[in-house]
Formats: sequence, structure tokens, C-alpha cells
Amino acid sequence: MNKTKNGAGMKRVQIFSSAFLFLLSPLLVQPAVAQLSKIIGLQPDVSEQKTGDDLLGRSTPYGTVKGFVSSVEENDYVKASQYLHTRKKGEEAEKLAQQLQAVLDWGLKVDLAKLNRKPEGDLADGLEFTQDRIGAVDTSSGKLDILLDRVDQDGQSAIWLFSAETLALVPGAAEETSSLHLEKYIPQPLVQIKLLSIPLYRWIIFILAVLISIAFGSAVTLALAPLLRRALRRVTGEEDKRAFDSIKAPIRVVLISGVILLFSNLSATLYMRQFWRSVGGTVAVIGLAWLLIMLIGIMSKQHARHLLSRQMQGKIAMWALFSRLSKAAVAIAAALLLLHSAGANLTAILTGLGVGGIAIALGAQKTLENLFGGMMIISDEPMRVGDFCRLGDQLGTVEDIGLRSTRIRTPSRTVVAIPNGQLALMNIENYSVRDKFWFRHMIGLRYETSADQLRYVLAEVRKMLSEHSKVYQDDARIRFVGLGSSSLDLEIFAYIKAADMVEFLSIQEDLLLRTMNVVTKSGTCIAYPSRTTYVARDESLDSKKAEEAEIQVREWREKNKLPDHDFYTEPANQPNPHKL
Repeated sequence: MNKTKNGAGMKRVQIFSSAFLFLLSPLLVQPAVAQLSKIIGLQPDVSEQKTGDDLLGRSTPYGTVKGFVSSVEENDYVKASQYLHTRKKGEEAEKLAQQLQAVLDWGLKVDLAKLNRKPEGDLADGLEFTQDRIGAVDTSSGKLDILLDRVDQDGQSAIWLFSAETLALVPGAAEETSSLHLEKYIPQPLVQIKLLSIPLYRWIIFILAVLISIAFGSAVTLALAPLLRRALRRVTGEEDKRAFDSIKAPIRVVLISGVILLFSNLSATLYMRQFWRSVGGTVAVIGLAWLLIMLIGIMSKQHARHLLSRQMQGKIAMWALFSRLSKAAVAIAAALLLLHSAGANLTAILTGLGVGGIAIALGAQKTLENLFGGMMIISDEPMRVGDFCRLGDQLGTVEDIGLRSTRIRTPSRTVVAIPNGQLALMNIENYSVRDKFWFRHMIGLRYETSADQLRYVLAEVRKMLSEHSKVYQDDARIRFVGLGSSSLDLEIFAYIKAADMVEFLSIQEDLLLRTMNVVTKSGTCIAYPSRTTYVARDESLDSKKAEEAEIQVREWREKNKLPDHDFYTEPANQPNPHKL
């Protein structure tokens, strides 16, 4: 068993090592150092140049320093001398470039990616607007400021060059560094033999650094395992070996990035310091994003179990969506950080993402409507899985509340899927959450029923309701409420104590049967819908009464007033609208 575990552990280490080397493989397989420099941010990018910019990238402080470091790394000191503000020419200028390289490699610790990329430089550094400060190098005579001068060209835009003030002090500082030059202590074959224009000793250092980083990260992770396991158990509240195993790999990556960043500070050259800083930062971003995604997954599973234990299955889908969105946000943020560190224009990228997002939102309008509708239903909880509801004109039991639609099973045992966008606008009647059932029935007795028989029915039904153990007494009543077209109408109103519809139907049946017994004992019966037709002889009109009515109306007209009507004097030749 131990051998199996050890073998599994070694396999994971091998897999991670392969993934790590695959991550760095673009840096190792470029056909030339120029491509390598471009990837790690040391070579001027033509895409960054605007119309009228210097072809060597000297339009900004960042471009000047980056171009110089890239040139000396390729041993192209002729090109490197073009980044110097000096009157020296030919070999003297090349030698000065070599001396400046030695000084920068020895003591300048600066992140080239953070240098100013504006043509006007840093106007808030306290220097003249024609100068920019890159950093400082400690020497025996004090700090040597590395300055850049902004130089105007005839008929062309201004460029940035290493300051003449700095270059004047470079030869003296270079003599101090000559005894500390690393390549003096390395066997010359390792310096002279080059692979892809890179000295062999640097390949060896690179491979050793990778192996040491992996070994150190694995060792520290193993040492911290008990502490991490206890911390995870305190957060989740339970022992979950799988959860701990899922975060070991990202923690190892984060530790490895720390070792790589340490190598960046110990590197002998500015180029290698920038290289290791770029690699370490990339690995750190990937490791932290991976760790955060794993932690979000662990917390999501833990919360889902909590919701399940509280019978809140409906919120599990929304929590799963929130977990996925959080993971996607972390991944996007990590990608943007990596693009920013590579020098990409995030403004253009975010603008493109915004336009693309609007296009996607318009194209997926219905999908997003259903998605947000599902989130509203899950968060508001008007119903849960298992509830018996009326949704619009559909009646049934809720079987599933998804992110796009909700499925209900109807009494006819069919399944109806309702899009959540429509469901959010419907009236939802949830029968499962009612605290009591409504018992209300209209009973019609025959018109032959006497008043005393009616009083007997009312009294006995009231007594029956008051004595029934499943009836709430506060609202229970029976009343004679009307004279119907074919019956004397009685209303029975009460609330029933029942847990579900099945129990309510049983109690309702009992109450109705008892009511029928009371009606039978009273000697009357339930009325049928009926109509009575009376047959009689037709009588002629009473002429005497008709004459009396006409006389009375004539008297009212003479007085210009009828009962409940105001008459007015008729104008000449105008008819009276009230005239009969």
C-alpha cells in the first residue's frame, strides 16, 4: 500500500514537472534570443510603435532600456551603442556599452516592465522634463544614478538615450565590477558553447533552478501538510482528504514561484533577473489563481451539502452557478494580469471584450432572460422542488428548478417545462405552503322547508362544527345567506387542520356526510335545480283605471310639472322635450 501511495505521489510530481516545463517551453524553443527577449518583454515590439516613432524603440524610457538590454544580451554592441548619449564612435562606443552592461548587471535591480512608457517620461520624478531616472547602482564612491536624456533629432521626434552624465561615471564603476564578473569563474567551454545563442552555463543554471524550485516546493508542501489539513478541516468542519489533495498542487506551484523570484534577485545579469522575474510572476499568478479556484470549489461543495441538509435543494443550482462564475472571474483576472505583464494593451482588450459582450448579450437575450429569471425564482423561493403549485394555467408538482426552465408534473402525469423568463412574470399559487385548508360549500334546501326546519339544520351543523377536532373554531360558521332561484341557500365556512391534500379530502368527506345526515333528520332535503310554471287566464285591460291615470297626468301637465321632473316654460315655436 505504501509503495502504491509513493508511486502515486511520484507520478503527481512528474506530471507537475512536465506541466511546469511545458509552461516554460515557449521560452526554450525559440530559434533565437531575439524571440526569447520579445516573449519576456525585453525586445522592442514594433506593434507598440506609432507613426513617427524611432525604429529602435527609443521614443520612451521603457523602449530605450529594453532595447539596450536586448542588444547587449545578443552581443550586438554596435546596436547597443546607439542607445548611448555620447560622442564616442566605433570601438570606443562599443566598449562603453560593454562597461554600462557590466554596471547594470552588477547592481541595477529594476522591473523593466514597470518603466515609463510615455514619450514625455515621468514628469513627477523631480527631474527636468528632459531627464528620467531608471534606478541606482551602489558603488564604493556612492550611488550611481542611471539617468536617461531626452534628445531632439533634426526633423524627427525626440528620443531617449542613456545620459552623458551617467556614462561619464560608468568606466570607473565598471572597474569595480570586473573582479565580480560571474563568467570569469565559469569554465570557458560552458561560456563559449551556445545553444540557441544562449551560453551553455545558463541552460545548466536554468535546469538546476527548475529542479531546485520543484524540490523545494514539494518539500515545504509536505512539511506544511499537517497544518494545512487542520486549517482546511476548521474551515469545512469535516475531514475531507480529497479536498486537501486538491489544493496541494497549487500550493506547491505558489511555493515554486517564490523560489523562482528568489533566483531573480540572485541572478548575475540584469537580463536574467528580468527573465526570472517574468517567469516567477507568471508562475505565481497561475498558482494563486489555481489555488483560489480550488478553494472556491471546496467551499461550494461544502455549502451545497449544507443546503441539502436543510432541504433547500432549489438553491443548490444557483450556488453552483455562482461558483462557476467566480471561477471564471478568477481565470479571467489571471489572464488579464498575464497579458498586462507581457505588455499587452489591456484597454483595447477590455474594449473588445465589452463590444463582444454586448453582441453576445443581444444574441442570447432569451437565454439570459431565462437565466436571470431562474436566479430570481431560486433566490425568492416562491416554490421548492416537491411543492404542488398552480403556475399560470398549469397545475402540478414541481420536479426541478433549473437555470433555464422549471419542470412540473401535472395530475395527468405529463411533464411541462416552463421557461424561467416567463415563469418570473406568472402568478404562482403554492398549495404546499398553506397552513390550513379552506372548507367552503353552498347547500341549497327546498323551498318547502319550514323556518323551524331551517333553524334545526343551522343549529345542528354549528354543533357538529364546534365538536369536530379537525376544525378551527375561530372561523367556523354556517349561515342562511340567500333565497336562490330554486333553493334556500346556506353557506358553510371553516378552516381544516390537515397536513396535506389527501388528509383534507378525507376530513371534507366526513363533514359533508355529517351535514347530509343533519338535513335528513330535519325532514327536508337538498334542493334540485327547478323552475315552476303557473297557468292562468288572460285578463283584459281595465279601461276605467286607464282613464283615471290619463286624467291625473293631464293635471300634472297643466301645472307644468310631473313628479320627479322639472318642467320649464316653452319658448315660442319651440317644442317641449318633456312633452308627453
